[in-house]
Amino acid sequence: MGQVNVSQAKVPLVDLQAQYRSIKPEIDAAIAGVLERGTFVLGPEVEAFEKESAAYCGTEHGIGVASGTDALELILRAYGIGPGDEVITPAYSFVATALAVVLVGAKPVFVDVEPETCNIDAKLLRKAITPRTKAIIAVHLYGHPFDVTPVAAIAKEAKVKLVEDCAQAIGAIANGKRVGSFGDAAAFSFYPSKNLGAYGDGGLVVTSDRSLAERLRALRWYGSADRTTVTELGRNSRLDELQAAILRVKLRHIERWNAARAKHAEKYTELFKQRALNRAVFPLQRPGCRHVYHLYPLRIPGRDALRQALQKQGIATQVHYSYTLAEQPVLAKIAGAGSFPVAESIARTVLSLPLYPELTDAQIATVVDAVSGALPS
Repeated sequence: MGQVNVSQAKVPLVDLQAQYRSIKPEIDAAIAGVLERGTFVLGPEVEAFEKESAAYCGTEHGIGVASGTDALELILRAYGIGPGDEVITPAYSFVATALAVVLVGAKPVFVDVEPETCNIDAKLLRKAITPRTKAIIAVHLYGHPFDVTPVAAIAKEAKVKLVEDCAQAIGAIANGKRVGSFGDAAAFSFYPSKNLGAYGDGGLVVTSDRSLAERLRALRWYGSADRTTVTELGRNSRLDELQAAILRVKLRHIERWNAARAKHAEKYTELFKQRALNRAVFPLQRPGCRHVYHLYPLRIPGRDALRQALQKQGIATQVHYSYTLAEQPVLAKIAGAGSFPVAESIARTVLSLPLYPELTDAQIATVVDAVSGALPS
């Protein structure tokens, strides 16, 4: 993909070393505590993190799992969704959103997205629902909440489950509530580059449904509620103790880090507007929402040439994402062809610029200068 190596970049896409250095004593102590106790699977750190993260999201239960993809898949399995069923997802998201549907044997049904937020377009939802629809997976993409009020109302009206994909949006707020508290269940990813990132893979489900939580805890442990008697086909999908200890430390900083991300995003947009970058579409924050800016996705014609020009100047960028879900070959075979013009337009023009809490104003100015200088006048 031509991505600049973090260690060589003048401005990296994300700087996890800088984050580690900022909280090194806390992280080192947390890791040492786990090593000294010698409990590495489903121990006290996992249990504490599950409670703390659920409380943070405004839900009653948290269930740590191995990844965000597993979180989505296990939610669907826990609801008994499988072959013959349909699950609606946005046409534009990371591939795991739809792969989770395929992995349980169900069919993903794609709905186009809003041009402003890149989130699922609630106006198109009703006509996508059929008698086979069992759930809607709605994504809070890039850190901005989807339009929760109409989406939740449509799910309730259709009597289908609403699953929130919060992989990129921990801490985001809509209508005074944090994401993860609007649906029947919500999935989180702790991939290292996420706003709340582990030092490896990790995931979480939050819900206020006690019976669902109990089923998920069994499914993540081979299908056994008591770790002795296996009553259904589950899997090994557990958040490990070391990662939970690290995440507990980082959770204490997430509000500060999210605020820094928002400040940096505002600075980017302010400087770009000063440069009269009229061809670009900038991220926005709708009234009543708090965007946590997992990414700063600039949308601009000539994206690929711009990316190459920035790479030559030592500025790392990434395309999130270059294909719609309907264009992914494995998904197209299952879901069938479809036209999603907004999602397709985003995929052809989007470019994520460097954004992380430790980013400096000088680095932001460097990126803005490089972007402005690389574009034709």
